[in-house]
Formats: sequence, structure tokens, C-alpha cells
Amino acid sequence: MVTPDKYADRAKLATLWEAELDVFRAQRPRSGEQWERAALHMPDGVPMLWMSKWPGPWPVYVAAASGAHFECVDGIDHVDLCLGDTGAMCGHAPEASVRAITAQLARGSTFMLPTPDAAAAAELLAARFRVPSWQFALSATDANRSLIRYARQVTGRPRILVHDYSYHGTVDEAYATLDEAGEVVSRRGNIGPPVPLKQTTAVAQFNDIAGLESALAGRDIAAILIEPALTNIGIVLPDPGYHEAVRELCTKYGTLLIIDETHTFSAGPGGMVETLDLHPDAVVLGKSIGGGIPAGAYGMTAAFAAAVRESLELEDIDVGGVGGTLAGNAVSLAGVRATLAEVLTAEAFVGMIELSSRWTAGVQAAIDEFDVPWQVTQLGARAEYSFRPEAPRDGAEAAAADDFELQQYLHLHALNRGILLTPFHNMALLSPHHSIADVDRHTEVFRSAVTALVG
Repeated sequence: MVTPDKYADRAKLATLWEAELDVFRAQRPRSGEQWERAALHMPDGVPMLWMSKWPGPWPVYVAAASGAHFECVDGIDHVDLCLGDTGAMCGHAPEASVRAITAQLARGSTFMLPTPDAAAAAELLAARFRVPSWQFALSATDANRSLIRYARQVTGRPRILVHDYSYHGTVDEAYATLDEAGEVVSRRGNIGPPVPLKQTTAVAQFNDIAGLESALAGRDIAAILIEPALTNIGIVLPDPGYHEAVRELCTKYGTLLIIDETHTFSAGPGGMVETLDLHPDAVVLGKSIGGGIPAGAYGMTAAFAAAVRESLELEDIDVGGVGGTLAGNAVSLAGVRATLAEVLTAEAFVGMIELSSRWTAGVQAAIDEFDVPWQVTQLGARAEYSFRPEAPRDGAEAAAADDFELQQYLHLHALNRGILLTPFHNMALLSPHHSIADVDRHTEVFRSAVTALVG
């Protein structure tokens, strides 16, 4: 049996890792050539430095993608379970989205003026996510930043609260954690924080109602910005009654509740707002809603939206720090309208969730067969395994189970067999285009990796 939380035989792991590196190098010489060329003008040969964290001596370079598969420049077909880390949740190049985006490009891409798609997209979002007033951005990060500023504007309070190890894009205030003494500090690896995080942010552990109330009691928290389930540290689901308590505490202490559904949209057509009957003051979405192009959105209750609008002078509304020239552009809104109306439909989610359940069952079968102390958690069309025997209840527990070397090996093993997982954690996302054969292919590959580790 494997030691809980950490794989014990590091020498064996190192040997397996080196063998997989040899396989990678032999399979992907053209990606290696692309990387050597790219390294002349991009750090680590990638357009964003985090891309250098993928397992292997160099990144895989993509030639083309369609639906749930992509082909790399070496001609290898891959089952894509990453899907752009949710950006392509509807699959690559979905026909309806591509058609709408292409048509709008031919008519013009950006005007700083609305098109008919804007109202249609807002109506679709309002119907799904229970808040009636919507604005658009280029990413969920942009949307979160805008809502934080609006929350401070209307409440007059300086700080926000986040869950430990939550994820909200590159929002400065969200890169906070708790140290051993329970003090708010910057997360490890936070790049260039502008001020000490304690000045801007309070932190509570997920599922910790008492800790949340203690943080809110000072009445200096403008808004709670939360994922309804943690997703970027491994999937952490809410305890029964947790979200009802969060809503009650926000109302009690006059704090706005912002729910970021960018990843948890995988729970269903209305995200966890719909599946758990949640009642936020604002909702954030991004990544997947544009059908693969940059798009973000944030919705507000009528009361919150009215308070925001009444607090702003028309003369200053363009220089207040919310929105950008390309926010709400015509192409993004064409993508949002088509994706929500024709691709990520209620019917599509039924199949996506069924396939995710099959993926989860396949992983669990290998865990049970080899008695490894890991667990797998499903959130709608998204599922993930972690290196601990029981599902984590908060971000700190999930983080403590991380084993980067083991994770890298499992990802490289899968990649060498044509399976792409979401990077930096062990997650799979199922699109409307995945098949039973795609899922069963992962089950076979995952079992072979566990066999190599413990057999």
C-alpha cells in the first residue's frame, strides 16, 4: 500500500519519470524544434511562463484541434481532458460558436458600441444565474476586479474575503492564505504583491462557518468573493448547509456575496447557483462562455446594480477603473450568445455529466484495485483525483496532499499515451464532444500508471 499523501518509493518514481522522458523525446522531435526556435525570443520558449510547467523537456505544440481531440505538430492525436483549463469546455471550434464569431468578424470586431448580441447574451445569463443585470469583460479576472471595485464603492468598506486556496484569476486580493498562526499572508510564489495582503484581504477556510463569521464581525469586509466549490487546489465540495450559512452571514453583516462560477459552471447549465439554489449578490463567469475566445461576464442583483449606478457620475464613468476598450466587444458577445444558446445547453450538460461519472468510476476502480490511499471527486462535468484517502474539506487539506513529482509523472505518462489532463492538478473536464471510448482510454492509461507505481 502507498503511504498516504506522499508516494513512498522516490527512487522508483525517479526511474519511471526518466523512462517517460525518453518516450517523450522520441515521440516529439518537431515540438522540440519548435521549442528551440521559440526560446530565441520568448522566455522558456512559451508565450506565458506557466506553460513551461507542463511535464516533459519541452511543451507540446498544437497543430489543430476539433471537438474533444487535438493533433500536435508531430502528428499525434490526443484526447483532450484539459480543454484549455475550461476555456474550451464546449469543445474545440464548436460549429455554432465559430459560425457566429466568423460572421461578426466579417461585419467588424469592436466598436465601443453595443450590438444586438449584447442584450441577447445578457438575457441568456440572467435566465441561468438568477441575477438580472449584466456587464461584460474579457476575462473572469477582469470581471472579478470590477465587482471588487463596485463592492467597495457601494459599501464604503476596504477589504474583501476569500477562501483559502480559492482561485479568481490574477486578482491581487485573492493571492492570500493563512499562516500557522492564522494570520493573513501572501501565498507562496505570489509575484510582486503591491501591498501586504492583510491590508486588502481576509481569509477563511472553506466550510468553516465560525471562522467566516469571525472575519465578518469587524464589518470592514465589502464582499466575499468565493468559488462555490474549490477547484484549483483539487475539487473541494461544500458541506450540507454551508452556503446557506454564508448567505445568512453576508446579510447579517452587510457584506456582498460574489460567486465566481468560472470553473464551477461545470456543475450544470446554471452552475452551482442553480444546482444548489444559491442566492448571491453577484455572479462571475469567464473562459468557457465565449466558445474559445476571450470573454467574461458579471451579473448583479437589481439592488446591487442600482447602488452601483447611483454612485457613479456620468462624467467620470469611463475613468473610474472599471472596463477596458475591448470589453464587451462585438466578437466576444457573438461568441457568448451562440455558445450559451446552441452549444452549452441543458441537453449538452446531461451527456457531459454522464461521461464525467464514467471517468470518475474508472479512476475509483483503479484506486480500489491497487488499494492506493487516493480519492476522486466529481463536480458535474469535472472530476479530479487527489493523493489522500478522503476528500478534503478545505483548501489547506487539499494543499497538504499535493505531491508535485508524482503528479508530473502521472501527467507525463498520460501525455505519452495521447491523454492530456488539466495541468498542475489531476483534473478532467468532459465536453459535449467526448465519447465513451475517450473516457475508457483514460481509464486504461490511468490503471497502467498505477500498476507501474505499485505493481
